[in-house]
Amino acid sequence: MKEVRFHGRGGQGAVTSAELVAQAAIKSNMYAQAFPSFGPERRGAPVQAFLRVSNKPIKLRAKVYHPDYVVILDSTLVGVVNPAEGLKPEGVVIINSSKSPEELRSLFPGYNIACVDATKIAKEELGVPITNTTMLGALLKASGIVDLDYLEEPVKERFGAIAHKNINAYKRAYEETVIIKP
Repeated sequence: MKEVRFHGRGGQGAVTSAELVAQAAIKSNMYAQAFPSFGPERRGAPVQAFLRVSNKPIKLRAKVYHPDYVVILDSTLVGVVNPAEGLKPEGVVIINSSKSPEELRSLFPGYNIACVDATKIAKEELGVPITNTTMLGALLKASGIVDLDYLEEPVKERFGAIAHKNINAYKRAYEETVIIKP
């Protein structure tokens, strides 16, 4: 089983991201669950969403405390929360950032890092700086958790007429994601 924890801010689409990958996994004949963790937070407050994907039925119903992958939709969260908390030693930090590899290594020493400037891509492809679907390209490149092709149908179902923009954004992010080794 692979576990993913998404870190974002209220309104950035972390929950939608987890749900889309879960739907893609189910379409690829795997088992998946996606769920949020938030209370009375307001738009802009830190939120988390969780994803599990497995070849076997998933019976666990708790938060993801020791993820294989951490997806950070908004790099301003680093320092406000500790996104790498509990990340497995071989885990990967997947971050939306324009920082250099050296800067990112200093933030997440010892971890593999997958980095893409999702904000730039989202602005160019979607016309807005909403990075959730864009970051899915980075997640799938870094993890291989599901094949990129399985994401298209859930995105079309969710976004309808603007789905093509989201598909272009996550495909571009997949290509532009840089993997940084420790």
